Amino acid sequence: MLDTTLRRLEKKYGKYAVKGLMLYIVGTMLLLYMAQIVTVLMNIKGSILSFLNFDRSLILHGQVWRLITFIFIPPDVSPIFVAFELYFCWLFGTTLENRWGSFRFNVYYLIGTVGAIIGGLITGTASNSFLNMSLLIAFAMVCPDYRILLFFFIPIKMKWIALADAAFLILMLIFGSFGTRIMIVLSFANLLLFFGRDMYLYAADFFKRKKRRRKKPQKRAKNIDISKHIDK
Repeated sequence: MLDTTLRRLEKKYGKYAVKGLMLYIVGTMLLLYMAQIVTVLMNIKGSILSFLNFDRSLILHGQVWRLITFIFIPPDVSPIFVAFELYFCWLFGTTLENRWGSFRFNVYYLIGTVGAIIGGLITGTASNSFLNMSLLIAFAMVCPDYRILLFFFIPIKMKWIALADAAFLILMLIFGSFGTRIMIVLSFANLLLFFGRDMYLYAADFFKRKKRRRKKPQKRAKNIDISKHIDK
């Protein structure tokens, strides 16, 4: 159903797809991070990023650019971790675009962005953290055996990182605030639309295999009892 719809849309609007979308997004994040460092070094009051983050009250007072600019805000961590985080955002996004094509990837990112915007309008604030995480999990779904170096020296497959992130998200859905739950569900609308069926089938298959494993010991136990009875 989704594939058919996307193919139809691509025929009509494919020419408008932005090629290399993540390069533009990551490049803007890097420029903003560097600009923020310069303002700190020059003791300039105020933060550039404070004019770009998502704030519902300010949006309703006319600062409508905040509906989009929040997706370009870089992570607030040390430079080396920013470099790695931006590199992985670029890697995940570019790989997905190469696999799916520019139009389909644009749609995936757009759905996640719109979901985050709607969540922000409901809760009052939004960030790009869940949106970027949706890229990671989508990448893991497409390339589950791709290895990265965790802490720079531990090789680990993407599927295990994605499972750890999924477990973290489930905990946040259970124990997080109402606003957090809203943001998770809406920011991951893209993932649910693109991979919801696959995730459901995988989970169903996992529980079926687990059920079979439980039944096998019981059958063996019955066979042992029957053999003893025959010997007697």
